Amino acid sequence: MMVITSNLAISQDVPPTPQPTTPQPTTPQPTTPQPTAPKTETARGTVFDDKNGNGKRDRDESGIKDIRVSNGSLIVTTDQNGKYELPVDDDSIIFVIKPRDWATPLNRNHLPQFYYIHKPKGSPENFRFAGVAPTGPLPKSVDFPLLRRVEPDKFKAIMFGDPQPSNVAEVEYMSHDVIEQIISEQAHGAAFGVTLGDIVFDDLSVMEPHNQSVALIGIPWYNIIGNHDLNLDAKTDDQSDETFERFYGPSYYSFDYGPTHFMVLDDVHWHGAEGDKKAGYHGGFSDEQMTFIRNDLALIPDDQLVVLMMHIPLDGVRNREQLYRLIEQRPATVSLSAHTHYMEHRFLGEENGWKGPKKHHHIVNVTVCGSWWRGRKDERGIPHATMSDGGPNGYSIMEFDGQNYKLEMRGANRPADYQMNLYAPEAVAQQDLAKTDLIANVFNGSEKTKVNFRVGNQTGEFGEWQSMKVTRMADPAFKAEKEREESVANRPWTSLPGPHSTPHIWTAKLPADIKPGTQVVEVRATNVIGKQFIGRRIIRVRPN
Repeated sequence: MMVITSNLAISQDVPPTPQPTTPQPTTPQPTTPQPTAPKTETARGTVFDDKNGNGKRDRDESGIKDIRVSNGSLIVTTDQNGKYELPVDDDSIIFVIKPRDWATPLNRNHLPQFYYIHKPKGSPENFRFAGVAPTGPLPKSVDFPLLRRVEPDKFKAIMFGDPQPSNVAEVEYMSHDVIEQIISEQAHGAAFGVTLGDIVFDDLSVMEPHNQSVALIGIPWYNIIGNHDLNLDAKTDDQSDETFERFYGPSYYSFDYGPTHFMVLDDVHWHGAEGDKKAGYHGGFSDEQMTFIRNDLALIPDDQLVVLMMHIPLDGVRNREQLYRLIEQRPATVSLSAHTHYMEHRFLGEENGWKGPKKHHHIVNVTVCGSWWRGRKDERGIPHATMSDGGPNGYSIMEFDGQNYKLEMRGANRPADYQMNLYAPEAVAQQDLAKTDLIANVFNGSEKTKVNFRVGNQTGEFGEWQSMKVTRMADPAFKAEKEREESVANRPWTSLPGPHSTPHIWTAKLPADIKPGTQVVEVRATNVIGKQFIGRRIIRVRPN
């Protein structure tokens, strides 16, 4: 059995050799009460090949060697017989790090069951939302079943950011706006899905109906803790995830799928109210989690693609540079988050404390709830929920292939090729063309996206492609909608947030030589791997 340790280690207590002593008189000294150390036990068990899928180890089901098992800081690997040992205290979660070509069991809501919670006394009882029920004494053997599954080198995953329903009605918005769309597009072929935090909006009782809706997609679904998924009654960070644990298990862990290593991270650090200091959170990794990350990466080949998934964007995490030092020399890493309610590709470099030979790609994913399910309702009774960057609410499909990856955005209740909004006047005088802006908001665009345009007429003839310039600005349609709703008194919907200065907008002036008549402006966005999307805007040019 191999134990990977960093600044923690497993030690054996050896009683000291007795030495002769001469009794000495002592003077009683005042003592300060010391906190009681948590009770430590040794968890033992077997990771086994569950051939019949019944979740129990039968006589003909052998243990599996070299499977990684963790207690949230230490990582051990199973021996020849699939056995492991790990120390645990009275608030521990033991979990398997799923290897390639093996699957963990799923519950009825398709949530992976790869962990065992050890809380003999259960979660605190004074919380508004229930945590883990008392688990009782540590079992004699904590066994983990795995199921054989062949996993290809190339595969897809669905990425959700902030579904964030505050009640069951908003779960139904998600069901009709997003879940039904995904079910009807089974061609997406995703192997699993991930929610990048803010599964719900403070009311943790909504987790169960939310899980039931997402389960209808029919694939394993992993969940990351967000700032709205916390027990707000908690006084400390380690108690803030008690209800999350009841539904989803550990708040950080890792797993392999195909040749790719995924790390689920908890970067929401909670602190309760103390004196004049109000309760709140900030972006940060706990010391114990950093130990786990360090130990986990020590077992991952240097050339393996590592995908880090979290809620708060990485450049908003206070101790992010500790993580940077562990991954910045690796040739293949990418990270994803949500939280901001707009989509953005960030390339982190020296200005952010990154010291790697190339910038780190961090993706702020599109959110399922868009702008918190705000805005006027459409004909289906669902708020349009446009994000503050002018993009629609929705989700992403990410494809992995060795060290390579790509991400495509999907707008809720929209066709797959809806990837941009174009803005130009309905009609413009020919003499004003050269001073008239064409604006393209490419929702999934980044600093590595190339955007061009050309103009065509009724005969199908087009001019030359011309480049557009990236310009940070508010989306014109979102800004106009915000102004319209502000003019409505006693509006029966929740107002949109203010517009965001969007980093994925491109602009150009219309060509001065466009002939009078009805014309089509065609915009082409080409991403870093050469995939293209086309958008079109029809305008009418008036003669001078």
